[in-house]
Amino acid sequence: MPGTPLPSLHGAGPGRRPLLPAPTAVKVPGITLAFWAVKVLTTGTGEAASDFLAARNLVVAAGLGLIGLVIGLVVQLRARRYVPWAYWTAVTMVAVFGTMAADAVHVVLGLSYWVTSAGYAAAVALVFAVWHRVEGTLDIHSVHTTRRELFYWAAVLVTFALGTAVGDLSAITIGLGFLPSAVLYAAMIAVPAIAWWRFRLNPVVAFWGAYVLTRPLGASIADWLGKPAERTGLGLGDGPVTVVATLLIVAMVVSLTVADRRTSRAPATSRPAPDPDAAAAVTTPRSQR
Repeated sequence: MPGTPLPSLHGAGPGRRPLLPAPTAVKVPGITLAFWAVKVLTTGTGEAASDFLAARNLVVAAGLGLIGLVIGLVVQLRARRYVPWAYWTAVTMVAVFGTMAADAVHVVLGLSYWVTSAGYAAAVALVFAVWHRVEGTLDIHSVHTTRRELFYWAAVLVTFALGTAVGDLSAITIGLGFLPSAVLYAAMIAVPAIAWWRFRLNPVVAFWGAYVLTRPLGASIADWLGKPAERTGLGLGDGPVTVVATLLIVAMVVSLTVADRRTSRAPATSRPAPDPDAAAAVTTPRSQR
């Protein structure tokens, strides 16, 4: 049944802790301006870090990316509620690995960015279709079971790969350059935001539309800062861009952690009650309304 935790993941023998403890609360953060700011920073970090490592040794870079991805996801999946540092570490590791995966398909297999963009777009559509088929919703505020969280991270990974391919498509293949590409994607993100704000676009559709576009936005900004002038960049270097972006992420996550602890300690009566009708409107399929 939809929403049922995976028995094989949560089950544990006598005296043993389960591999992935069942979540006790929603495992993703609230959607605020801080969320979008950190999200864009992680995409830029993923782009710069991936390029920096790959330029030195592609095999070692791939190995480090895979190890970081596994560690980040295991820590996040074992948490029983949203923990800012665990969540954003996982997102950053997915950003690095997703960038490597997209670049490897292009560099190693020699596929054009048109082909890789189309392929990853199909992968995103497939993940969303299966997720909705199994769970009946793509709302991230319903991510409170392990199965839904696995779908969520699969979607995050393929959207990162798609964003990498699309960003390189516009900047390199089409020839816009990095800064114009960043401006383009910033304008495109405004479309679902305004459609949700003014024209009542479904919030789930608006969220995922904007989420996908943050990847090429952040990557284009990082490439513009880090790549040399002959590649339409400022030439600051991928290494320095990685370090500065990482420090900004750490600072923001510390701030989010402090805010999360204050919220968790606040009296229950001071917190607004959830609106069950609104939640039902988002998660209930149209055919059942």
